[in-house]
Amino acid sequence: MKSEAKKYNNIKLAIGITEAVISFVLLVLFVWLGYSAKLENLIRRFVENDYLVLGAFVIILGIVSAVLFSPFNYYTDYFLEHKYNLSNQTFGKWIWEGAKGALVGIVIGVPILAAFFFVIREFGILWWLPFGTILFVFSVVLAQIVPILILPLFYKVTPLENESLKEKIVLLFANANLKVSNVFKFNMSKNTKKANAAFTGLGKTKRILLGDTLLESYSEDEIETVIAHELGHYKKKHIIKNLFIGTFSSFLIFFLMAHLHSITLKWFGFNGITQIASFPVLVIWASLIGLIQKPLSNFISRKFEYEADQYAVVSTKKPEEFVNTLEKLTDQNLGDREPHPLVEWFFYSHPSIKNRIKNIRAEGVRLQN
Repeated sequence: MKSEAKKYNNIKLAIGITEAVISFVLLVLFVWLGYSAKLENLIRRFVENDYLVLGAFVIILGIVSAVLFSPFNYYTDYFLEHKYNLSNQTFGKWIWEGAKGALVGIVIGVPILAAFFFVIREFGILWWLPFGTILFVFSVVLAQIVPILILPLFYKVTPLENESLKEKIVLLFANANLKVSNVFKFNMSKNTKKANAAFTGLGKTKRILLGDTLLESYSEDEIETVIAHELGHYKKKHIIKNLFIGTFSSFLIFFLMAHLHSITLKWFGFNGITQIASFPVLVIWASLIGLIQKPLSNFISRKFEYEADQYAVVSTKKPEEFVNTLEKLTDQNLGDREPHPLVEWFFYSHPSIKNRIKNIRAEGVRLQN
């Protein structure tokens, strides 16, 4: 099992890196060789409105990208998942779920794209400030509507029927001075054999979501530790912290993108920042900045995960049950128990199971003394 998990994760990592490198190189060549400008000029033969030109430009690039990288997506998301017996999807269902995801992405992305084009035309190089503000508001709204509007498009969400487990969860929250009534399960098994749970939403849309694969294979005590971990994220204010860290990060990244885009326009033969053909240059800089930022954002995420683990142990006083849960989840999800330290540092938003278990047991010993 360990060797299979290692092989599975190494394949996914290698393909992910390869896909990212190819995508970046092709994008640079697309701009550098003048094809971006040629595409905009071609579209303008048929469309005059700038917003429609931008929409057509993005749609064409999206279609070309989807076709070019379809072998990668098929191999990692479908073939590999079936090869390692992790998927319950037929090929048709896999296509359908992907299509639904693309449609939701378009519905969300179109207003964001329009807002970006509007602010860059109105505010020039200062576009990063109003656009960052718009995205902050949008992210807050999106966090509230995802559990009630978007998730049901992909899964059947129903109230948790297990009253005994629900009582444990309600008591867990009551001991944290929180009231919870929105405890749901969702049919995760329609797509995968993996298991998971989440505490999602903001304000009145906060809800606990338990995958049916989790409910079927884990004891109530084990599930309680999973919920306690998710509750730990809330009690430690990780959701709010991530919102503000993400917003600050977005403002900083947009600021850097705006200035680097403006400085390097002439390198690629563009005349101004509002030229649609120059927008892929923004993506190039976003990719490079994201690459530099990734280790820091993952470090913060792993720190939050350790804090949530600590809260789960303190609140349930069931460290061994929590360890058993993580062991089982790792096996069920075919996780790499001990990735290379460099891989964990750069790519992992969660600590490795080996390091998590070490810290959980240390916290359990501390509680006993």
